[in-house]
Amino acid sequence: MLAGRYCNALLAASLLAASSASAQTAPSESAAKAPTQRVDFVGCRSVGQVGLIDPPRGESKVISVPAEAAQKLAYYQAKEGFGVLAPRGWHCFSIYGSGGSSLFVSPNPIKNSELFSADGNGFTGDVIQASVSYGDTSGRFEVARIAARIFPAYKRWAQSVIAEGPDPEVPYVFGPFPSDTLYAVRTNFVAFETPANTQGLGTQSRLVANAQPIRGVALLYGREPTLVQVSVRLQENQSELLGPILLQVQADTARTEAPPIPAN
Repeated sequence: MLAGRYCNALLAASLLAASSASAQTAPSESAAKAPTQRVDFVGCRSVGQVGLIDPPRGESKVISVPAEAAQKLAYYQAKEGFGVLAPRGWHCFSIYGSGGSSLFVSPNPIKNSELFSADGNGFTGDVIQASVSYGDTSGRFEVARIAARIFPAYKRWAQSVIAEGPDPEVPYVFGPFPSDTLYAVRTNFVAFETPANTQGLGTQSRLVANAQPIRGVALLYGREPTLVQVSVRLQENQSELLGPILLQVQADTARTEAPPIPAN
């Protein structure tokens, strides 16, 4: 259920990184004041409406994490869309279109069947997906579908999109997935956890449910709400990287403006 209180992003990331619900404590003051570190930039190939796009070149990324964590991370980004921190040495690929884009980062080479399979198969192992859906294009239907689930303040906006003509094969549901745990960071920023072997916000992606939970964050920004959703599945021995990965999403979106909340 949606937590009845607001919490800052650092606390939300710490909660999600905890291995059990009872471990919901704030991170140490030293972690909150971590010095800046540089991590490698990794350009990712992408494919979409205008064909294949080569990886972009970029400079190393400055992030605020302990040095030990920075040594295990890199910043991955394609020409279009949103970048994300992920473990060093992983593989990445992005798909894009008029409605938005999705970047995938995986420890294994990414197969076409994980991206384009008609039978619904996707990533069954460790993976990070960073997706952007544009609220002023056909992507608004995906934005409305997620907003209906986790952003109650934007219910009227979601209803206005649905009124244009909902997809009968993918119903809109108002209210969170029953098994999900949500932490409201801000009205337009939610951290989430989809438990192992269940359907939830984490599987509204190319991630297929398995024995590991899916954790992440979702953010709305812009006058015509654009959605950023980052979904993360890591092994337990990499759980210390979850906080930095999710907090970087907050840092990368810090200057965005929340969409105006529709009047009741």
